Amino acid sequence: MSRAYRGRFAVLRLVIVGLLVTLLARLWMLQVVDGPRYVRAATETRVRTVTLPATRGQILDVNGQALVTNRVKPVVSVDYVVLEHQPDGGTAVLTRLAALLRKPYEQIAGKVRLCGPAVTQPCWQGSPYEPIPVADDVAVPVALQITERQEEFPGVRTDLAPVRVYPYGEAAAHTLGYIQARVGRDGLEAVYDRDLAGKAGSKVVAVNNTGRVTRVVTQTMPVSGNTLMTSIDARIQEIAERALGDAVKRAGSHSGAAVVMESKTGRVTALAGYPSYDPGVWTGGISAKAYKELLGPAHPLVSRAIQGEWAPGSTWKVTSVAAAAKAGYGLGATYDCPSSYTVGNRPFRNFAGADLGRMTMHTALVKSCDTIFYQIADQLWQRDGGLTPVKHPAEVMSTTARGFGFGAPTGVDLPGEASGTVPDRTWKHATWLATRDESCRRAKTGYPELSDRGRAAYLTVVARENCHDGGAWWAGDAANFAIGQGGVLVTPLQLARAYAAIANGGTVFAPRVGAKVVRPDGTVVRAITPPVEGRLPASAGTLEFIRAALTQVTRHGTAAEPFKGFPFKKAAVAGKTGTAESFGRQDTSWFASFAPDPAYVVVVVVSEGGRGAEDAAPAARKIWEGILGLRSAL
Repeated sequence: MSRAYRGRFAVLRLVIVGLLVTLLARLWMLQVVDGPRYVRAATETRVRTVTLPATRGQILDVNGQALVTNRVKPVVSVDYVVLEHQPDGGTAVLTRLAALLRKPYEQIAGKVRLCGPAVTQPCWQGSPYEPIPVADDVAVPVALQITERQEEFPGVRTDLAPVRVYPYGEAAAHTLGYIQARVGRDGLEAVYDRDLAGKAGSKVVAVNNTGRVTRVVTQTMPVSGNTLMTSIDARIQEIAERALGDAVKRAGSHSGAAVVMESKTGRVTALAGYPSYDPGVWTGGISAKAYKELLGPAHPLVSRAIQGEWAPGSTWKVTSVAAAAKAGYGLGATYDCPSSYTVGNRPFRNFAGADLGRMTMHTALVKSCDTIFYQIADQLWQRDGGLTPVKHPAEVMSTTARGFGFGAPTGVDLPGEASGTVPDRTWKHATWLATRDESCRRAKTGYPELSDRGRAAYLTVVARENCHDGGAWWAGDAANFAIGQGGVLVTPLQLARAYAAIANGGTVFAPRVGAKVVRPDGTVVRAITPPVEGRLPASAGTLEFIRAALTQVTRHGTAAEPFKGFPFKKAAVAGKTGTAESFGRQDTSWFASFAPDPAYVVVVVVSEGGRGAEDAAPAARKIWEGILGLRSAL
């Protein structure tokens, strides 16, 4: 062999030795230095923990009737991880599944998407490692096909699983709430979620590189949730729903609410809101169409009973009577009830311009005279200094109203409760500061987008006034306040709570729907008692005076016609009508009532329903007749 060849072989040997040394060094690094890290990584990718959801507890009415329960059904679910390992991301599998289930592909695919900042409903809010339910209305033969044809449906499984069932449909939907990804999202389902959910189990499984489970490593079984017993009476709830729905439709309205509660305990018996919806639409994942309808202009997701806010009209006068008594006005004295009373330079008229002559405060409530309350409010406004208020104005009317529980949430055990509004000098000034720029802009531009030119012209005038001196608390503001107008807003539950306090002698409760939490074995976890929030700012004599006057409203006053022929010997129903004006719209119809035995409060409101005696009072009568067993829910 020539010297040249020997040199080349020597170089080649050096290269080979160098490569072997490099390979051995790399192997040493992988096995010795980085070995533990790769072992951990391999273990982590091959072992996965899957949550085993617990059977959710029931929600029962006061008589033990199921308001929300579970039913075992064939449920089709999808393994998100397995789909992601498919060459096309699972599109072909979901297409075949949608065809077999006879559902649109978009509906099935939408339920499998993971929720995120850029992903709107419908989507999956739970863990991607949990089975994602896509259908719970599956026929048994279809479920068997999926099980038998796993090669066509990798990652798809069918199980007999409990799903949420709402036996009463739309009745009490806002109160009960719904669940998503097995978590309570609204109503009692959300507030008592920790009680109802139980304790989830877990299963540690080994998976192959495609995400398919190969074996179960360990497993901990779930613990079923507790049962929530409520104070809701399903029979009365259905009666309230029917009476409210009929009243809203008869009035040609679009919304309303009804509340029934126990005056002596603060427990809620029925909460009805119109429009409503069937919470079963959330079961198995909501469709895009159904979700769009829930967010539509009718806003059926809104609980009108606790979130709806309206001016209360004359139902508010019970607070004004209490305020007048505190301010020294004699409840037994007589007052003029003219057709109008001038406040500043503006006449404030009685309803329908009626001149009712001289009367007592008792008759002022029974006949619902406005001008007496205008006069008292104007005089109290002047006592506080008028437009140049004293250093610490008494503002007895707004202070008394807050003592009745208005202007703040009632504290009911339901989410999203509105506060209502009790306007006063401070509120008026703060509101003006917050809206002044917009008022000044509108003063110049008007409201060209409104088709109602009369309403546009009115709002433009208001904008001009607010632009310059909208922060002042005028005598007209005080006058409107006294009859439940001019910025005063209440929820139906707030009004029911106040009337319950009048009926029970002055105790203001934080209402409760839940009554007790019970374990699956029947033992009681805890009782739920409505807390006492305070006392009405009125003497026992004043409250007795108000109760006596309201007793006559249904017999000889503004509610006499709708309560004509009512069996008062069975229930001595007392109440107050309310008609709240709204510019450019029909009046809001109110009726608030109570009886000593049975000790219930019934409040009904119909938005744009006209006078209180026209729609709200007849609906309340139907509810009272249902409570007495004189009318069924059907």
